[in-house]
Amino acid sequence: MKIAIAQQNYHVGNFEANTRKILEGIDRAKAAGADLVVFTELSVCGYPPRDFLEFEDFIGQCYAAIDRIREHADTIGVIVGAPARNPVKEGKDLFNAAWLLYEKEIKGVAHKTCLPNYDVFDEYRYFEPGYEWKVIPFKGKKIALTICEDIWNLGDNPLYRVCPMDQLIRQHPDLMINISASPFDYDHDEDRKEVVRQNVLKYHLPMYYVNAVGSQTEIVFDGGSVVYDAKGNLVRELSYFEEDFAVVPLPHRVPPLYEELLPGLSVATNRVDQEEEERQLQAATPNEEGWRPVTTSQQLFDKDMRVSKMNDPERIHEYLVDEANIRQIRKALILGIRDYFFKMGFSKAIIASSGGVDSAVTLALACEALGPANVRAVLLPSQYSSSHSVSDAEQLSRNLGNPYDIIAIKEVYEALLHTLEPVFKDSAGAAGGKRELANEPLPVARAMFSAGGQSSAIGLAEENLQSRARGNIVMGLANKFGYVMLNTSNKSELSTGYGTLYGDMAGGLSVLGDVYKGQVYALARDINKNGEIIPGHILTKAPSAELRPGQKDSDSLPDYEILDKVLYQYIERRRGPKELIAMGIDEAVVRRILKLVNTSEYKRNQFCPIIRVSCKAFGVGRRVPIVAKYLS
Repeated sequence: MKIAIAQQNYHVGNFEANTRKILEGIDRAKAAGADLVVFTELSVCGYPPRDFLEFEDFIGQCYAAIDRIREHADTIGVIVGAPARNPVKEGKDLFNAAWLLYEKEIKGVAHKTCLPNYDVFDEYRYFEPGYEWKVIPFKGKKIALTICEDIWNLGDNPLYRVCPMDQLIRQHPDLMINISASPFDYDHDEDRKEVVRQNVLKYHLPMYYVNAVGSQTEIVFDGGSVVYDAKGNLVRELSYFEEDFAVVPLPHRVPPLYEELLPGLSVATNRVDQEEEERQLQAATPNEEGWRPVTTSQQLFDKDMRVSKMNDPERIHEYLVDEANIRQIRKALILGIRDYFFKMGFSKAIIASSGGVDSAVTLALACEALGPANVRAVLLPSQYSSSHSVSDAEQLSRNLGNPYDIIAIKEVYEALLHTLEPVFKDSAGAAGGKRELANEPLPVARAMFSAGGQSSAIGLAEENLQSRARGNIVMGLANKFGYVMLNTSNKSELSTGYGTLYGDMAGGLSVLGDVYKGQVYALARDINKNGEIIPGHILTKAPSAELRPGQKDSDSLPDYEILDKVLYQYIERRRGPKELIAMGIDEAVVRRILKLVNTSEYKRNQFCPIIRVSCKAFGVGRRVPIVAKYLS
């Protein structure tokens, strides 16, 4: 049997485009002589549809699309993902379903059992868990058909009470097919392959795992669909961050007796045979068909589900800036920008280019995603901007070939100061160096980490007037000429509230909001790997907001390598203060950083969508109270 994998980029709610793409995939599979073609989770409507699922019209269009696809499933089997109505009155009205269509009929429907309700997932809000498990016969084979999370209930601390494959294996299936919409983060591809391989080793069945690709607002799907044979060997791996298609014959297997799969549904492997098999596999080399043998000795399940993560606290920075991770992050951000603009019907971006590393990386990524001609940079120097910041930003745009403007804000800023002077007068709040963050609605108290917290002539209110003046100018240009403003704030700044609401926190999409400062520098180095695009001076000068004379980020924040280390452990790994202090980090620094994070939640709640590249990004995947006392 030949099975085609169609890894496609869908658009939520765009039924016409999604259906057309699926029909094109069917025609391609027919031309390649495939018996069956498999598409991804909720491919008909796009994933995640969220509250659109509450509209009967939306569900009706899903069913109409299924009818169109069914007419093309004549001489070929087709597996697609779409919601299915629940005929039982009790429970939710819908299932998340995989449909097998053949001979213009619905031959079988599998309902997703394990409904994720964590991080960016909210499926139990809409769907009823599957409660019946039946293999689906097709051309003399029995298919165990599951959906995404259904194969993740492994390890010694399973999240769900039911494992669908434990039910399906009792019906002696010949193969497993899993349709998925598994989001990207920079080590999740290793997670997925480990999960698929562990299912293969547990049930002794080959698996076709078909994953979505493309970006839906903040969530990026990276593709990487895989086929494993029954011995745990990687037979085929599709491309990442782009659409792909492959026809893979069903790998040959000798099915074990069902009794051998008990207890625990595992098979004891003969050690002599296993060692011989490993020697053969190690001697094998990848070929043009994409075979990538994996030795069966790698059968210990990684309970942490982060098989490539360095858990040594001293090596966190090394892990965050690992070259392989940075390459993936770069591809994910480019895809996120491109799909956001294309699917929203936008074409042009505008960026405030400061001569700093964050705006430089954002500008370079936007040019790569949209083309330099479609990205406009605006340089907005004040009297506190250094001359090299302007020249660095100009050189960057010349290197990239994008249009740019220089608009000085000195007169605008002075006009604002003059207007507010009768009210500001000699108010102590204007300097504000010792003001507590919990009461600070402007950027983080920038003297918080400086010695003595001395006030300067330029206080927080005055600093923020500059930032908001810049925001107003860029947004004015965006409105006038039809641009979408890209935000340039990084995750380190967003975590600590080091930014100005309605100023440098403005924008329609955040490119670097899930990228720590150290990773921003690593991205810049990756962008420059084939020649200097980002001027070297941008990468060597001390980071600064340049809102007052001689200002540096280090006046207000710890060294970024220390800051990122604490933030990563707290946000991604959910380590508490005692655990962080036990890592050897100064207690006062730990408690101040955590306070900054938690008291800045109200600012992040007003922020734009952030392209998600980590396992815990700000936005829909991290839900903490705004009004709360914990660690604040």
